[in-house]
Amino acid sequence: MNKYAELMNEIERRIEDGSIRGGQKLPSIRDLSDRYGCSKSTVVRAYAELEKRHVVYSVPQSGYYAVLKRVEADRRTETPVLDFSSPAPDPELFPYLDFQHCLNKAIDTYRHHLFTYGTSQGLPSLLAVLVKHLADYQVFARPGQIAISSGVQQALSILSTMPFPGGRRTVLLEQPSYRILIELLGLHGIPAQGIVRTENGIDLDELERLFRTGDIKMFYTIPRFHNPLGTSYAEKTKKAIAELAERYGVYIVEDDYLADLETDSKSDPIHAYAPSRVVYLKSYSKMLFPGLRVGVVVLPPELQETFALYKRLSDIDSSMLSQAALEIYIRSGMFERRKQAILASYRERLARLNEALDACNDTKDVRHARVRAGVHTHIELPGRVHLPTLFDRLYRQKRIVLKGIDAGYLASFEKRPIVKLSITQVAEDRIADGVAAIFDEIRKFKSR
Repeated sequence: MNKYAELMNEIERRIEDGSIRGGQKLPSIRDLSDRYGCSKSTVVRAYAELEKRHVVYSVPQSGYYAVLKRVEADRRTETPVLDFSSPAPDPELFPYLDFQHCLNKAIDTYRHHLFTYGTSQGLPSLLAVLVKHLADYQVFARPGQIAISSGVQQALSILSTMPFPGGRRTVLLEQPSYRILIELLGLHGIPAQGIVRTENGIDLDELERLFRTGDIKMFYTIPRFHNPLGTSYAEKTKKAIAELAERYGVYIVEDDYLADLETDSKSDPIHAYAPSRVVYLKSYSKMLFPGLRVGVVVLPPELQETFALYKRLSDIDSSMLSQAALEIYIRSGMFERRKQAILASYRERLARLNEALDACNDTKDVRHARVRAGVHTHIELPGRVHLPTLFDRLYRQKRIVLKGIDAGYLASFEKRPIVKLSITQVAEDRIADGVAAIFDEIRKFKSR
C-alpha cells in the first residue's frame, strides 16, 4: 500500500475510535512527516484526499481539523440493540463519498454505454481489471473465463439449473450451508445431497464415496469463513477436495464470498489447485454493499458457453453502471485502501469476540469455535436448550438479537442446536458485555 494511503487509514482509524475527536486540530504537516518518516508532500496528499472525502477540513493559516461525525454516536444511543445475527456489512465502514465519486465518474466515462444493452459476459474493461485483481487471490484466469452476474445468488441459480457435461443432476452441499441455495434447489426440484461439516471440517472418505457413487454434478462449498459456521478448511483439506474432484470428474463450486478478509498469505482457494474443475465465485457485497449486485464467476472452459446462454436469457446483462463504478473503484486503488481499513476494524472486533468466548464459556457441553479471521463464528449448545425461548428471553431482557441456523439444513439432515455470532453490526466496546449476557442466560437454562 502507498505511504499516503497508510497515513489516511491511520488518521481515519483514530477518528473512528475516538482518539481524535470531531473538531479537534490535527497534527501539522511537519509533525506527521517526522512521525511517519515520509515527505511533506505525502502528508499533503493524504490530507487532501481526506478533505475530498469530508473526513477532515482545512482552515487557512491554521491547519487541518477532524469533521464532527454524529452517526455512530446516534446509532449507539438511540438503538441499544446488540445484533449478533446480521450478516450485513457495517454501514459505518462503507466509503460513501469514495463510491459516489466512482459512480459519477462511471456515468461520465460510460454515458454512451448506459443507453445500450451490454454483453451478458460483462463490461469488457471490468473483465480486464478483474484478471489482475483476481490474481491477487491466486485465481488466474483469462478474460474469456470470467463472467459478471447480478450477485452470486444469480450465479448459483444459473449453475444449479443449467446442464453440466456428463448429464449428472445432483447438487452436493455442506450441512449446514447457505440457506438461499437450499431454498432455490427446493423451488426448482433439483436433487440435493448433503455432507456434514463441523468446525473440524468434513469427512473426506465420505466425500470420496459420494463423488464415486452419487450422481453429483457439482459440490457447493464455502472453504473459508464458512456461512454459517465461520470456520475454514485447512490447506490439506482444500488440496484433497481438488484431487477428488479431478479423479471423479465432479465440478466444485467454490463460494469465496469473504476472500477479502483473509489474513493468512499462505491460504489459497481450491481453484488454485484444480482450476479445470472449479467454478470460482467472488462477491463484493460484504466489502461494499449488498445493493451493488455484482458477482464474479470464473468458469472452466467446458461450462463457459452454457453459462453464457443461461445468463443471456436470464437478464441480458448485469447493471452496467454498477460494473463501471466497481471497475473505477478497483483500478483507482480505492478498493484496496478501503479493504485494509475494513479488515483492521473487523479484525479487532473478532479478537474481542474470541477473547469474550474464551472467558465466558466455562461449560463443558457448550462448544464455541475459535476462528482466526472473518466476521463470525458459532456456538453449539446442548439439545435440551430450547433456542427460540433463549432468543426471546435475550431480546426481551437484554435487547440482544440472535438467530439459529435451521434454515441452513436440508430436510433430511438432523439440525444441530447452533447459534451464529456475527460482529459486523456490533460495536467493538460492546462485544464482551453481549457475550457475557448470552452465557449468563445459557447458564440459567442449564440450571433449570
